[in-house]
Amino acid sequence: MGEKSAYQTKYNPALLYPIPRKNKRDEIGISGTLPFRGVDIWTAYEMSWLNLKGKPSVAIGEFRIPCESPNIIESKSFKLYLNSLNNSQFETLAQVKEIVRKDLSRAAGMELQVEIQVLADADSTIAALSGACLDGLDIECTEYQPNPELLRTEPTVVQEVLYSDLLKSNCLVTGQPDWGSIEIRYRGKKINHEGLLKYIVSLRDHNEFHEQCVERIFSDILKKCSPKELSVYARYTRRGGLDINPFRTNAKTVPQVVNQRLIRQ
Repeated sequence: MGEKSAYQTKYNPALLYPIPRKNKRDEIGISGTLPFRGVDIWTAYEMSWLNLKGKPSVAIGEFRIPCESPNIIESKSFKLYLNSLNNSQFETLAQVKEIVRKDLSRAAGMELQVEIQVLADADSTIAALSGACLDGLDIECTEYQPNPELLRTEPTVVQEVLYSDLLKSNCLVTGQPDWGSIEIRYRGKKINHEGLLKYIVSLRDHNEFHEQCVERIFSDILKKCSPKELSVYARYTRRGGLDINPFRTNAKTVPQVVNQRLIRQ
C-alpha cells in the first residue's frame, strides 16, 4: 500500500489488502455497538476476464460491504485484484461472481453481496441526489480541516433532505483528492444550513478514506445536532475504474439504497 505495484493480469486474491475499521472508529469515539447501520457500495466500471476460448468479457460489478464488517478493503489493492482477472479464464459469469464474492468476503471479514453484469446488460441510468441543494448559499469558508463546532441547530423541528456536491477529502495513503457528493436525511431540530455547508467544506484538506469520512460526518452531526433519525449517503467519483459510496443510518426502517451513478461518476 502506497508503493509501486506490478500490474498483474493473472488471478491473485492475495492482492487484496484489508484495513481494520476499529482504529479510525476509536479515533472518533465509536466502540462497542455501532450507532448506525449501513453499507459501502463499490462500483467497478472496468471489469474483464476471458472465457475458456480466450474471448474477453467486459462487465460492471457492484459490491456491497456491510458497515458491520471488521475491515474495509484498500482501494488500490481492490483495483489490482480486479485487474488480476483480466487475462484469467473462467467458464461462466456465475463462476466469476462466486469467486469474487468469496475473495472479497474473506478480506472484509464478513459475507457480502456481489452483482456483476456484462456491459450489454448494464443499467446506465444517471441519477441525482434528492432534497434541497446547499451549494447556492452565500457563505464564507475559512476552515479546511473537520470542525464539528460549525454545526448548530435552530428551534424548529423539521424532517428534511439536504445535499451538496462540494464534498472533498484526500486519500489517507496517497494524498490524492477524493471528490464527492453527499446527501443528509434527518428528522429533528433544524440543522442550520450555512453551518452544515461550512462543515462539509471543512473536510476539504482532511486525509481519510471514504468510509471513514462518512462515519465521521454521521458521528459529528449526531453528537452536535442530536437528530431523532439520521442518514448520510456519499457518492464519490471513480478513480481507476472504482467508485465507493458509503451509506450510514440509524433510522428504524433502513431505506433501500439504490446504486445509481451521478453525473460526475
